[in-house]
Amino acid sequence: MHILVSIPPSLSVSRAVQHLKGRSSHKLLSEFAILRRRYWGQHLWARGYWAATSGNVTDEMWVEYIKNQTPPEPDDNFNVT
Repeated sequence: MHILVSIPPSLSVSRAVQHLKGRSSHKLLSEFAILRRRYWGQHLWARGYWAATSGNVTDEMWVEYIKNQTPPEPDDNFNVT
């Protein structure tokens, strides 16, 4: 998942991510019973995250980058030996 957010300097990145994951998890699990059944007693989100500052890149460039992200094609030839 890619998300572009602006947080105030008084809020740490880790705290912002904690809040986003917590609130979104609560909302998704309360609205979708299939997720509640699948993730009962487990975490909906992975433990880690990646964050970067935008620097000299404009918000419009970040939005375009995020729009162009596509999930990888499934590898149907995957084998465990």
